[in-house]
Amino acid sequence: MRQLTKLLLALPLISLLSADPASLPADDVVSKYREALDKQQSSTRNLAADVKFEANIPKLGKQGTMSALRKISTLGRVTYKVLGFSGDDTVKKEVIARYMSAEIDSAGKPSTDVAITPTNYNFKYKGVQDRAGHRVHVLELKPRQKRVGLFKGEIWLDEASYLPLHEQGRFVKSPSIFIKNLDFARNYEIRDGIAYLTHFTGTTDTRIVGRAELNADFSNYHVESDPQSLEEAANASN
Repeated sequence: MRQLTKLLLALPLISLLSADPASLPADDVVSKYREALDKQQSSTRNLAADVKFEANIPKLGKQGTMSALRKISTLGRVTYKVLGFSGDDTVKKEVIARYMSAEIDSAGKPSTDVAITPTNYNFKYKGVQDRAGHRVHVLELKPRQKRVGLFKGEIWLDEASYLPLHEQGRFVKSPSIFIKNLDFARNYEIRDGIAYLTHFTGTTDTRIVGRAELNADFSNYHVESDPQSLEEAANASN
């Protein structure tokens, strides 16, 4: 009887030690994800990247291509410098410019408003899966509130580092009265402990020109300090 009692008491510990990663609670996975993002936060400041936008409006048969320099300042603000554009001005104004404006506006808001945290989302952990050649933790997200910048969808986190490799879904609230639905996907590449955004694709139904499609490729990441970033840092310390 004593042996049986010891065995029964040991079962919870044995079960815990042998637990499959796929059985981890959603809260644990989200916590590890947030820790991974916090560790890389300082490395993504004063970071610049080349961006190539390709967009089209199928209903109008119009296309456009833009090259730009995207910068993230010391305080996390995003700016774009347009380097070149070819195509139709409607695509430039109604698709590409609106995307850049929405990202700049989102980056200017408190990160807590749109962060992937238990405060903003309910999570369902779907386990470790093989996706696009990677072993990833898959989390299903559902926003707790209907707020600009929050989306319903899922994220894939690298099995080892818990950094994001992919996000996809639909934003639950439009950032503009000119946009109805906005579906998106983001891909990341992990290098030296940092998740770099490499590709964005989005489709939206606009009230003016109908369906619009956008693809953006991000490359040549490099550190680039500028006077504006230094001024922001000085003002923040005062």
